[in-house]
Order: sequence, then C-alpha cells, then structure tokens
Amino acid sequence: MNLILASASPRRRELIKKLDYLSVTVCPSNVEEIITKNTPCEIVMELAEQKASSIISNELTLGADTMVFLDDLKLGKPTTEADARRMFHALCGRTHEVITGICLKKRDKTISAYERSFVTFNDYNDEIINNYIKTGKPFDKAGGYGAQDEEFSPILKNITGDYDNVLGLPVQLIDRLIRENFS
Repeated sequence: MNLILASASPRRRELIKKLDYLSVTVCPSNVEEIITKNTPCEIVMELAEQKASSIISNELTLGADTMVFLDDLKLGKPTTEADARRMFHALCGRTHEVITGICLKKRDKTISAYERSFVTFNDYNDEIINNYIKTGKPFDKAGGYGAQDEEFSPILKNITGDYDNVLGLPVQLIDRLIRENFS
C-alpha cells in the first residue's frame, strides 16, 4: 500500500518506515495553519487534517501535527537561545504533555485521532542545557527538545505513553487505524 506523508519532518519519515507494509512518498504540506478549535487535542487533529487535505491524491495520505503543552500553555519551537533556555527552565523538574494529531485520508474517507504522552524532565542543569542548545537541535522541535537526542538524555527522566509520539508520530495508532479502516 502506498502512503503519502504530508510532512517534511525527517523524524516522521524515519518513524513511518516502521510500518514496512507501506511504500511511503513524502509530499510536504505547505498549508497555512488556521486554528478554530479550542482544546489541545482538537487543535492538533484540526491541523493534521488541514495538512492531509492539502494533498490532492487518490492515495492514502497522512497529515500529523505535534504540540507540547505545559499547564495548557503551548510550547512551540524556540527561536533564540534565550527562548530555548526559558522553555527548559519552565519544563525542567516537571511533567508536560506531548500530543500528536493524525489524519488519514483516502478519497472520501477521513479518520482523525490523537495520541497523548506525558514527559517528565529532571531538574535544570546549566551545563547540559547550554551544551544541548549549542548543538542547534532545539530549534526545529516543539518544546525545544528531541527525546532521541543523546546530548539531552540526562535531562529526560520519564516518558509515560507512546515514545514514538514524543518523537512526533504515533506509529502504533497509525498502524491500527490503517488496518481497521483502509485495508
């Protein structure tokens, strides 16, 4: 089965390869994201659907959107070193949510869902955080971190829920939805 991945994310490209029954074509969505929903779960599903719907194809298309929330405050991608430090100061020593909305679309059939995981960080450590920021890795990730980044691992205390979701794509959820709705 062919799947069009409406994402430019290299992490999502790698993660979707876990579903070895799929042949994946990458076609990044350049849709302008418009938020009309209120709750975090509704927002990520809405954005995922916008991305999937922006691709014109008869093939199965996957759109996804991941957001990081701390006490209902959305944390996007940091834009400066100071912004990254501010995020890490807020996140360290606490638990936050990572929510990914996905939308699978093929012709007239659209299935949307979300996955929610909880991530706990250890206390703030200047040396680790400064070295991580210097790698440049925080600037293309929601919340400013990649759970897979070796330099960041001393800060990461615990993940409750789907690890792949924290990386940006809940592969098990996608697999189940494809098998139930598009096989």
